[in-house]
Amino acid sequence: MSHPDVELTEETIFTWGAPPLKFGAGASDEVGFEMAGYGVKRALIVTDPGIHALGAPQRIADNLKRYGIESEIFDGVHVEPTDDSMNKATEYARAQGPWDGFVAVGGGSAIDTAKAINLLTSHPGELMDYINKPIGKAKSPQGQLKPLIAIPTTAGTGSESTAMCVLDILSMKVKTGISHWRLRPTLAVIDPLLTMSLPPEVTAASGMDIVCHAVESYTARYYTTFDRKKPEERVTYCGSNPVSDLWCEKAMNLIAQSFRTAVHEGDNLEARSNMMMAATFAGMGFGNSGVHIPHANAYPIAGMVKDYHPAGYPQEEPMVPHGQSVSLTAPEAVRFSFESAPERHLRAAELMDPRADKVNDSREQLPSVLVSLMRDIGIPNGIGGVGYTESDVPDLVPGTMKQQRLLATCPKTPTEDDIADILTKSVSNW
Repeated sequence: MSHPDVELTEETIFTWGAPPLKFGAGASDEVGFEMAGYGVKRALIVTDPGIHALGAPQRIADNLKRYGIESEIFDGVHVEPTDDSMNKATEYARAQGPWDGFVAVGGGSAIDTAKAINLLTSHPGELMDYINKPIGKAKSPQGQLKPLIAIPTTAGTGSESTAMCVLDILSMKVKTGISHWRLRPTLAVIDPLLTMSLPPEVTAASGMDIVCHAVESYTARYYTTFDRKKPEERVTYCGSNPVSDLWCEKAMNLIAQSFRTAVHEGDNLEARSNMMMAATFAGMGFGNSGVHIPHANAYPIAGMVKDYHPAGYPQEEPMVPHGQSVSLTAPEAVRFSFESAPERHLRAAELMDPRADKVNDSREQLPSVLVSLMRDIGIPNGIGGVGYTESDVPDLVPGTMKQQRLLATCPKTPTEDDIADILTKSVSNW
């Protein structure tokens, strides 16, 4: 049957991808078996000093050894990676290489650093060659990368199932990323036992990243509303679609059951398992559909931090943890996007808190669910809670506007004035 000769102007195709998963208590003890299956003989384990001190990377190295795989541990990952920290990590990997496989153990910072190392050691080039436009050249890697097994130790970023890698460009004070399907880990190994020792503040912040991933990609612009693309122009973020919607709905449902418990009772394995599952499921949603305004705002909020030191995190330098920075403008952002997809905003509120009192104004339904959750788990009150005032808003707006790849995913495209308004109203959320 031949296609009729109609010139299609709107998109009819969506893409969806995710890595194979191995999920459950004790799964990280099977990494050697998995790596051996890819024929790996020498692997670099990429982690940060905090996780290294807790012993998981060494246990993984011992496990690899049992399968005849030589490995080395690199623990120079920077929490909230920068172009500088990723370049140093890559230099180390090049000097000690060659490697035929990688294992990332840690939060999104470790997994994203491993993605960058894998890219830049498999295909010689500069970081800036691959960074998203308009900041970098957005080149595509020309061939396969090496096997990368991602083992998350926080329930948050979903980086183990996405094709994204996020970093700060120090000289520009801006966060950006690399986005290409080849970056997606070969296998995600998810072991809830690795999250049991996370402090409540880290559990709360990384959990808000899951909330925003699920809510933003569920309320993202629908894939059929984009202009039609040629096959070589297809991007990882294609808008909300029937497959990503399912994963986001399930993630929100798990969050409703377990988020508060995971923060307040850190030794509750069921709550920890549900949050790990929610993080991975939300990654399978947003990793294909995309995120929008809260994430775009998060980049300058984190990149221009003054002297905020969050409890529960390393105190060497000021930082706004990613999960906090994405959540601070989320209530106001969903008020802004409400009319573009009212039924989705209401459904998200219902999934996230089935027992919430219905507020009279339907536009307030989702913001009130988010605010109530953020208050219960101790998230700072708006951008004012991390050191910004209304007078900082004009400095933050350009950093958000640089995230055009994300803003394009919002069904109601914001102007500079809209972003300024959202940031101003987010100085305090309650």
